[in-house]
Amino acid sequence: MKKFLKISIPVLIVILALVFWWRYYFVFGEGVKAGNLNFVVKKGYIFKTWEGRIIQEGFKTPLPNAMQSNEFEFSVENENLARILERHSGKFVELRYKEYLNAIPWRGNSNYIVTEILQVEEGAEHETLPY
Repeated sequence: MKKFLKISIPVLIVILALVFWWRYYFVFGEGVKAGNLNFVVKKGYIFKTWEGRIIQEGFKTPLPNAMQSNEFEFSVENENLARILERHSGKFVELRYKEYLNAIPWRGNSNYIVTEILQVEEGAEHETLPY
């Protein structure tokens, strides 16, 4: 019985560590999103994290006959990157991000973590409305 416990407890710890890594640290996807930067704020009760939102062109329809703007909510781990984004609120930005399977409180509220700013432009050039 002691030999079984000496083997099974470390194996169980390794399995739990792998599951934790897979759920919270495995990068599920990477990509680039572009749109008008709505806001970037630092918020949280215990862990203060940088959160932001991009309003993308076009609309999405979650239900039939419903319409809402296409938004991309993200978190930023890098303090310097967040401060730069904070100063460019309202401008058209292209951001590179990593997508994780789940959020961690000290990393941010979102599964999407912005890692790089690719481009910043004034928002007016990307206006698609006819008026």
